[in-house]
Parts: sequence; structure tokens; C-alpha cells
Amino acid sequence: MPISTRLRAGFTVAAVAGLALLGTATSALACTTDDGRAKPVEGNATTCAQAKVPGDLLGAGDLTVTGGTQKDKYLNVTAVGEGVTVTAIVVKGGPGFNVYVPGERGMSATPPWEKLRSPYNRGDQLPTISHWFACGTKTTPTKPPVSETPTTAPSQPTSEAPSTTPAPTTSSVPGGVTSAPATTSAPAVVPAGNQNGTGGGLANTGFDNAWLFWVAGVLIVGGGALLVLLKVRRRGTN
Repeated sequence: MPISTRLRAGFTVAAVAGLALLGTATSALACTTDDGRAKPVEGNATTCAQAKVPGDLLGAGDLTVTGGTQKDKYLNVTAVGEGVTVTAIVVKGGPGFNVYVPGERGMSATPPWEKLRSPYNRGDQLPTISHWFACGTKTTPTKPPVSETPTTAPSQPTSEAPSTTPAPTTSSVPGGVTSAPATTSAPAVVPAGNQNGTGGGLANTGFDNAWLFWVAGVLIVGGGALLVLLKVRRRGTN
């Protein structure tokens, strides 16, 4: 092959390579960022697959954020929901979007993540955020199983109360005076043949001086005899 032909071929290859490098440089200059935590990407993305990051789109209730509207230039993520793992945050604005991956490029693995932003535009100006989204996974917190066996308290030994003899029943009478309990006594036994309990034919009156009756009878008889004697004497004198 002539030398001139070889030179032309070499120039052609160099030109093609230079154009390729120029295009790459232009593309790189068109999408740059001053945030070392982010990876700037040319173009647009609205899903995790388009941004080429793992995980599924997270909902608005999965992250606690401030900013991030179309009039803001920054997005702040202060917290994530329970069971939520963030795999990437994509912030779009201007000609491209920034991809933030927790735990990479100096970004902390857990929030808060502050001043997340889009790449510069071609005038090296920070544009406002057109949209943003987060990708990740969610797990449902597991609750401990509920025991079906009811928990019973250990049985306590029962103690028998000491037996007590009930006090005799008393009755209340008017005036606040309490009467003593009535007692029942058995009737006195009267010996057979003496139903009056005196030992004789007469009723026992409780008067034991029977000799007075005898003295009274003697006095009565003596008085009657004295009267008869006086009447006889009077007749004899007449």
C-alpha cells in the first residue's frame, strides 16, 4: 500500500476518534453537577427501570420530605417509613437527572439526605426540579404470634375459716332494751300418788304451822263451854 494511502487512512481514523471524543465531551459538559454524591445522567427518566436503578417506585407516604416542588432547586429527605429501604433517589431538572444511591459516593446509608438536586444545565446554572422519585423495597413488619392458650394465674391454696359458734339470738324490744334469750326448762316431776306435791290430801299452800289450827279449835270449844256454864249459873240464881 502506498504511503500516501496509509496516511489518509490514519487521518481518517484519527478524525473519527476525535469526533467521538468531542461528542462525549460535549455530552459530559451538557450534564454536570457540583454534588459529589450524585451521578449525572443525560436525558429523562420517570421509572426505576429507565433510571437503571434497582427497586420499585415508592409512594409519597413512604418518605418524609421537604422541598422538591417545581419551584424548588433542592429536595430534603428527613425520614423513611417503617420497613422501607431506599435503593436510589432520582432528581430531574434541565437536560438530565441526578441519581443518588444511599451508601455510595459519600452519601449516608440512612437519612437525613439534604440538598439533593438536578444536574447543571448547559449554562452551568442549577435549574429548578421538574420531578423526582425514589426507588426501593418495602417489607411488612411481622408481629409476634398470639398465643391461643389462655394464660391462667397459679391457683392459690384455699384456707378454711375457723368455725365459730353462733351467738344466741336476742330480740329487741321497744325502748332499745335487748332481752336475754329465752330458756326452756323441763317441768318438775311430781311423784306418783301425790299430784299436788304436798304429801297429803291437802294442797300445799306453803303454810307449815298446822298446830295453830288445833289451838284455835280448842279455844273455840272452850269458849262455847264457858258460855254454856254462865247461862246455867244465871238460871240458878233466878
